[in-house]
Amino acid sequence: MFPERIETDRLILERLCHENIDLQEFYRVCSDTDGSEERRSADHSSGQRGGSTASKETAKPSPSPRENSEGMDEVTRYMPWDPHATINESKEFIDGAEKRWKEAEGADYAIRPAEDEGGAGAFAGVGSLHLDWDRQTGSLGMWLRKRFWGRGYSGERAAALMELAFERLDLEVVAVTHHADNEKSKRAIEKYVEAHGGQCEGYLRNWAPYGDEVADEYRYTVTQAEYRDATGD
Repeated sequence: MFPERIETDRLILERLCHENIDLQEFYRVCSDTDGSEERRSADHSSGQRGGSTASKETAKPSPSPRENSEGMDEVTRYMPWDPHATINESKEFIDGAEKRWKEAEGADYAIRPAEDEGGAGAFAGVGSLHLDWDRQTGSLGMWLRKRFWGRGYSGERAAALMELAFERLDLEVVAVTHHADNEKSKRAIEKYVEAHGGQCEGYLRNWAPYGDEVADEYRYTVTQAEYRDATGD
């Protein structure tokens, strides 16, 4: 149902599974065990835990950077998961992606820069399309390591997954949400939603659980008709 691999001009999206990514590498990134990771919260997919790429945490104070560390606390500030404390958490994250894929509930992809990009072939983050078949809706999600911020990868990944949603899966709507305080996500999402003819649907008060609190979110949608008008398909 889902393609194992998607190539764009600058990215390779490869199915997130144990066969395609080394567990130790994934744990190193998600735990910041070498003190080298930080994450840009790009969007919030459907609030599934245990491997979701959704955004996180309301009003959590910005962490102080540690010496020689970019800080996974900052990476996961708007995610529904904390930095992985054990390798088993990383295993369960990938297990969750494999389960969603097998049950046709979602497609999770490891994002890697293509040839000629800085850090070509490196694991850069995760992009996802989670599905609500009853509503004919797909929800986008993404997180990126800080070293890959500022390259426009969020929009390029979104375009690829919208094409999957509308052209291959024939969904009616693609949705994306973000935590109300997440300004970086807001800017990135507004740009690619507008480029595909979509709009902000509204401000959802007390909408999404983040840890012990419930946060406000913004929700954006692109319909298949809007997508086709914008892309000329």
